[in-house]
Amino acid sequence: MKQLNDFLIQAISGTEWPMFVLLIGGGLFLMLYSRLMPYRYFGHALAITRGKYDDKNAKGDVSSLQALSAAVAATVGLGNISGVAIAIHDGGPGVVFWIWMTALIGMCIKFYSCSLSIMFRGEDSEGHLQGGPMFYIVNGLGKKYKPLAIFFALAGLFGFLGVFTANQFTETFMSVINPSETIIQMSEFNWKLTIGFVLAIVSSFVIFGGLEKIAKVATAIVPFMVMVYLVAVLFVMFMNASQVIPSLKMIITEAWNFKSVVSGGFWGLVIIGVRRAMFSNEAGLGSAPMYHGQSKNDEPIREGLVAMLGPFIDTILVCTFTAVVIILSGAYLEDGSGIVMTLNAFQKTLFGFGDQLLMVIVTAFALSTLFTYSYYGVKCLSFLTNAKIGRWYNIYFVIMIVFAAIASLELVKNLIDLSYALMVIPNMIAVLLLAPKVNAATKVYFEKLKNERS
Repeated sequence: MKQLNDFLIQAISGTEWPMFVLLIGGGLFLMLYSRLMPYRYFGHALAITRGKYDDKNAKGDVSSLQALSAAVAATVGLGNISGVAIAIHDGGPGVVFWIWMTALIGMCIKFYSCSLSIMFRGEDSEGHLQGGPMFYIVNGLGKKYKPLAIFFALAGLFGFLGVFTANQFTETFMSVINPSETIIQMSEFNWKLTIGFVLAIVSSFVIFGGLEKIAKVATAIVPFMVMVYLVAVLFVMFMNASQVIPSLKMIITEAWNFKSVVSGGFWGLVIIGVRRAMFSNEAGLGSAPMYHGQSKNDEPIREGLVAMLGPFIDTILVCTFTAVVIILSGAYLEDGSGIVMTLNAFQKTLFGFGDQLLMVIVTAFALSTLFTYSYYGVKCLSFLTNAKIGRWYNIYFVIMIVFAAIASLELVKNLIDLSYALMVIPNMIAVLLLAPKVNAATKVYFEKLKNERS
């Protein structure tokens, strides 16, 4: 595992700058190119999500709200609870500011990529409607760009593993329950292995049930778990109201700390922010277009506007609340990264039982994320082979849950960081090349909407 981790660290250093230039540079270009259009129609996006414009006769498998819930299920999760803690541990409170900036840019990237997922839908070998980067690369850019789509799908075979979630769930269980003392005496390794097996078995029941089941479970769990988490966080902020503004001030002042202790100094701080933001909201990654491509929606721009809400919900709102609790509790000054830091923050601020509450929330987050991610991986393998072989990904996915439970956080984090960087490169190239087609469709959509209203 140490050798694998060393290899991942070396590989990541080679992908850092291409990822940064395409994600941030490309995202800023899209913001200017769209004349900030997605942000100007934020209210309209909310109306679409409420179902005001649903078309019952449209092609697709799930509603726009279900697609958003499922995409948010994969993003509002441990990326927001422990991903933020990892970011603060690695780069200090200032890193949160760069997470915000990346999320705002990410809203525009999501608008373009998810509009493309409807615009250039394809079919798998069984004739089922599919969307996502592989399809808008091949159908939008042409067959000569197929190597780009294959590159994306290969990286996705690793990027869409539920390893981070399984690892952090295991850490939470070990930290809160302390099973060797409270359940049965076993070595730490054996307990982690046991948790991995149980998590793999539970996940299997839903994973092998197919998309409709995943969408139903995610839609049922997500709003509830987000609500419970937000209520807990807002309660902590209310009880420590005097510390909220200083915490936010610290985020902003530390963001411009040019004498940063982070490896790589100031740029190291920014890179950590970009990485963790991408991990939190997946903008530019190409995962959300796979789900939104399944929506019962024949209007690409409408779907893009719904998808744009994702980064706002999971990063601007959820990540900020998590960060404030970690900072005001002082947990960021202690040892421990990832979920352990967030557990410490909750235990300190919620009368000693906050870690148990977080354990329940983390369980719900972990399961919904695992259900959703397996679906993305199946799509990648189906594209590389066929739909029948694609389903075998689930077996590999379930086995890797067990591996992740016993692996170190460092190894799991590096595997995901490398896979994500490799997925961003082909996806962002395609999104930037196809942006003019989205702009043309946007013009037509808003003219049509204007005529309908008048």
